[in-house]
Amino acid sequence: MAENITSIFGCNVFNDSVMRNRLPEKVYKEFRKTVKTGAPLQEEVADVIAECMKNWAMEHGATHYTHWFQPLTGVTAEKHDGFIEPDGNCRAIMSFTGSSLIKGEPDASSFPSGGIRATFEARGYTAWDCTSPAFLKMDQGTTVLCIPTAFCSYTGEALDKKTPLIRSAEAISKQAVRVLRALGDTETKRVISTVGAEQEYFLIDKKSYANRKDLLITGRTLFGAKPPKGQEMEDHYFGIIRERVSKFMHDVNMELYKLGVFAKTEHNEVAPCQHELACIYSESNIATDHNQLVMETLKRVALRHDLVCLLHEKPFAGINGSGKHNNWALSTDGGENLLKPGKDPQNNIRFMLFLSAVIEAVNLHGDLLRASAANVGNDHRLGGNEAPPSIISVYLGDELGEVVDSVVNGREASVKGKEEMTFDVAAITNIDRDTTDRNRTSPFAFTGNKFEFRMVGSSASIAGPNTVINTVVADSLRKIADRLEGAQDVQAEARAIIKDLLTANNRIIFNGDGYSKDWVEEAARRGLPNLPQSIDAYPAYITEKAIKLFGENNVYSEVELRSRYEIKMEKFVKTTNYEALTMLDMARQEILPAVGDYAEHLAEAKSLMEETGVEAFVEKAQLDKVMPLYKELYQATEALDGAIKSAAAITDDLDKQARAYKDNVITEMDAVRAAADALELIVPKEYWPMETYSDILFYQ
Repeated sequence: MAENITSIFGCNVFNDSVMRNRLPEKVYKEFRKTVKTGAPLQEEVADVIAECMKNWAMEHGATHYTHWFQPLTGVTAEKHDGFIEPDGNCRAIMSFTGSSLIKGEPDASSFPSGGIRATFEARGYTAWDCTSPAFLKMDQGTTVLCIPTAFCSYTGEALDKKTPLIRSAEAISKQAVRVLRALGDTETKRVISTVGAEQEYFLIDKKSYANRKDLLITGRTLFGAKPPKGQEMEDHYFGIIRERVSKFMHDVNMELYKLGVFAKTEHNEVAPCQHELACIYSESNIATDHNQLVMETLKRVALRHDLVCLLHEKPFAGINGSGKHNNWALSTDGGENLLKPGKDPQNNIRFMLFLSAVIEAVNLHGDLLRASAANVGNDHRLGGNEAPPSIISVYLGDELGEVVDSVVNGREASVKGKEEMTFDVAAITNIDRDTTDRNRTSPFAFTGNKFEFRMVGSSASIAGPNTVINTVVADSLRKIADRLEGAQDVQAEARAIIKDLLTANNRIIFNGDGYSKDWVEEAARRGLPNLPQSIDAYPAYITEKAIKLFGENNVYSEVELRSRYEIKMEKFVKTTNYEALTMLDMARQEILPAVGDYAEHLAEAKSLMEETGVEAFVEKAQLDKVMPLYKELYQATEALDGAIKSAAAITDDLDKQARAYKDNVITEMDAVRAAADALELIVPKEYWPMETYSDILFYQ
């Protein structure tokens, strides 16, 4: 099996090895020049690459190709075109040109644009991202050549998630190289933002999924009483993986290996039916593409096993939701991790400079980081059950915290270094204890040689968060480079910068319990923003500070920023609306009739028993419980109906409409659910119209 994995790894990827073997040497060198330096790709070179790519794809059974892109929907998009062309004599030839490889023209009018494009303005363009390799999608006997591309409007604005991410990667590389040059590094030509994404997800039986309208339409349960057993025994976490799930995971891994994705770690997560898949880090652009493929593969392969993969951040109330821990670091093109402290971090000037840049960036732009991870699903997840709170802070741990504190207070650091840990068992070898513990409540935690942004939701693209991280850190590095380049004594200036930044931005560092009420109060005293709901966070994108930041670093134009703000607000409104309508439909069409049937049964039984002189105390007691809740549910559905109509009627002010959905519609949804969930615990199973949490979460 191990040999099989190494032999199939990347077999469906038109990677560098394939290109080196198949392309003429001159063409290959020209291509690598484009990848490394951004030099334009000549048309004749593109023609040769396209022909080679087509032949390779056809050898694997492909008849079509697609420009695979990531519009602002949050998922990927593709339009398939055949290689087939007429030869002029009523016969077919298979053709693929360099122009078709480099440029595509999908219909842009139906993708979110935030006002950049009107509905009648249909033209948009996809452009080949040659830094991310083409690959083959194989499913149900079909094979399609997928070419990763950027997507822009007819007027040139980015309408996708890839373009700003690549811009941000270029921005941070430029500024990081400036810092390294000032420190005497003459070898590094490029600094790479790297990401390793951990993907959490739920697996449920397909039959349960099909029996729940809320899961089918919204991806989460809108109703569901707490089951007798949830995750309180903590026995699912890292527990034995069930055979059915293990077979699913094996198939997922094989699919991902063929696509060149380094799927590394898999395990049961905390909640029942919850699991995790983590990948080895790679460049942020490629990691984003790979994470999209991970999500697509999880959902596609699950169906083969009569399972459904749920990527919603909170598909079930009362138990853990699903996140996507975004492990971010910086590496030189020579493979050195710039966030690795080394054995003597307090005297590692390079590390301390880059650490200080990150801390300043998070402190100055915590609102943007919060906004980058905000979506409707995450509103249900953040703040409990191992999800970080909505207040952005940085966790450094004991050792690094001591180093920072010593710099701020001008004293010598007292760092113990690694200690040996013994189990006091002769047959068990002593091990080194890490110099710091982990903090699972921190949204932005240093974890040894990287920062883990734990706030990102499981359904989200990691492109947005990494675009923000790259940009805010690039801006801090720019200011550091400006000071270093003007200094006579670079080492002395570097130490002064470190002290200045750590002192000025110390408020963002917090190593305690992020769930505690004391921290909420302390964060307020420190002046840290607390943005609990997504629509509270989104305005961070359109502040003067943000517009200047992204503009100066050539990541987003003001038009692009405002479009994303509008798209996110619209998505909040649309998602909340269809969730509320689904809830209303289920309550009226399923739950109320079912409860009515049960109430009728109780009333008839009570009447019959009383006619025969038998005391119907159980039936009467049940009716006394059911009828008030029955009425409460009915009244709550009517109130929800009214709230939906009132919110939907606000058509001239998107912000006001979003607030109406947040303050009124969601409040009424909570009331409907409370009554329905209380009834679920009373109404017998034969009357209840849908599968319960016990049915869904504890399938075999």
